Amino acid sequence: MTSLAHLQMILERTQPLRWPRGERLPLFLWQLQGTPDLSDTALADALRELDRRGIAMLARWTTGDERDESLAQALRLGRIQQELGLLVGANCIAPLYSFFDGSPATAHVDDQRQSFFDDSFGKVPMGCPFGIEQRYGAIRSQVEFYADAYQRAGLQLGFVYSDWEVDGPLEWNDAWEHSKRCSRCRAQLPQIEDFTSFQHTLRTLRGEMQRQVYAQPLLSRWPQALVGNYAVYPHNGWRYWYDYFERFKPSLPHAFDAREPARPWADEFSGTGYSFAMPVMYTWYRTYDWYDYTTDYRWFYNMLKVASNAGQSAPRGLPIISFVHHNVTDPPAEGLGHVQPMSEAAYRELLWHALLRGHDAFFSWCPDDEAAHEAPLLHETWAESLEYAEFLTGGVPVTFDVPRREGAVLSALRLGDRLLVRRSDFAGSEGQRAWLELDGRRIEVTDGSGCRIVSIDK
Repeated sequence: MTSLAHLQMILERTQPLRWPRGERLPLFLWQLQGTPDLSDTALADALRELDRRGIAMLARWTTGDERDESLAQALRLGRIQQELGLLVGANCIAPLYSFFDGSPATAHVDDQRQSFFDDSFGKVPMGCPFGIEQRYGAIRSQVEFYADAYQRAGLQLGFVYSDWEVDGPLEWNDAWEHSKRCSRCRAQLPQIEDFTSFQHTLRTLRGEMQRQVYAQPLLSRWPQALVGNYAVYPHNGWRYWYDYFERFKPSLPHAFDAREPARPWADEFSGTGYSFAMPVMYTWYRTYDWYDYTTDYRWFYNMLKVASNAGQSAPRGLPIISFVHHNVTDPPAEGLGHVQPMSEAAYRELLWHALLRGHDAFFSWCPDDEAAHEAPLLHETWAESLEYAEFLTGGVPVTFDVPRREGAVLSALRLGDRLLVRRSDFAGSEGQRAWLELDGRRIEVTDGSGCRIVSIDK
């Protein structure tokens, strides 16, 4: 549940909005998931105060022995939110686990009919991508348990997300080698020696799984709801980051940008039926050593590549709700060593550029001991952006350029004959001339702090 300490901290360290949120989505915070231990009256008061700050609270759906209590609390939260006219939302992480439950039926099978699992993803016993269809019904029923109850209660779910990642078909680490040993995989994948074909098939299967057991049960009941999953979003066929459970393997396809081993990435999103995209813009520890830029631009460059990839690839009208994190993500146990964190100023600029490249809202992930830093930092920047809600809601991004040469970074939204522009300078580029290309013309953007509205000469 949402702890009272975190709830109080967030209310104390954030301020009510200066500008109305209007049609903009709320802000989502990792620590505001699960119904807090409050009376109905006190909970309603807390939700009102959060809404004054533009912040949402999500129910937490669980499984196992806690399921019935989880449902009761989720329905209570949803009822109060609906009575107040607030977004009814939920965390659907637990119900999606696990397709790979360690059972023999989900294992790979070799030519001697011996079962085996892939342990290269950590503690999860990853098995055969073609041995888990028999798990679909069990997973779907865990989602439908909540969906049916919300429907019976007359609640209108508006937002549901999951963080389903280390499960189901995955192509990284040692997965390809294990599938080539598996007689069932070879039978299903006649072109298994071709990694591109292998990856495409697994990502297609992964998308279909999510559609059948998660997106379809929810969207068939609430067609207007926003439903999505961590790290599933439209992209340009490349991925510029590695999750904590993934490792770089030189034998797998990749292309270097400096020392960043970008990977080809097959489409998964289109098969899911999801109604929003969920990119991941994190300060992954390993990112720092990939480039030779100044400290801030090492982080900024990589994260802006991710933001621009999603913003440019998502069809217009598809909301982009980005997972974000400022502190160094997944550092080694021994500490940061030579790695210098991203400054707060650069992180704020990154958030602004994401918004001006088509992102709609943010979801702050962080460990509990970082929440007092992460939540106010994100909220302050996001709240400031509402001054330009008209542009953020109706504007169209005009550039997705990510400069490989450190210097001025420009982003802009066009609304009619006006541009909302922002310029961020790195490596002493202040005072240097920089332009946006628009309709065959060059529009100069001078340096200076903040956003500016520029009229377009016709």
